[in-house]
Amino acid sequence: MIIISSCLAGENCRYDGKNKLNADLLELVRKGEAKCVCPEVLGGLTIPREPSEKVGEKYQTITGVDVTQNFIDGALKAWQEVAPFFPTKAILKSKSPMCGFREIYDGTFTGRFMNGSGEFAKLCQSMGLEIEVRE
Repeated sequence: MIIISSCLAGENCRYDGKNKLNADLLELVRKGEAKCVCPEVLGGLTIPREPSEKVGEKYQTITGVDVTQNFIDGALKAWQEVAPFFPTKAILKSKSPMCGFREIYDGTFTGRFMNGSGEFAKLCQSMGLEIEVRE
């Protein structure tokens, strides 16, 4: 089973209330080969919401609101939701502070990147999943 970031399957759950639909990934979901999850929403963040980035060891919105616990809780809840399906791979939204893998926004809210992975991507990696990112 494959885990897919919900926004990549067309769910309007991004911070801006939009999605990043990838028709091929949506087809995997329709065939029952993949499950979608949005850890940020599961962590209690609204749609739409202020953009968040990792700032030091915390996650903050563009106005400085600390949403670290939302990110931690969301990653754990997302994993609990998909774990019963024994996933082996995750296809996640690139650069996201939750789902980005090896490259995320740098915490300055200027569109620049840094090395690092989002909270859910780190959890998936620690569980031994193969991770792939998509725009």
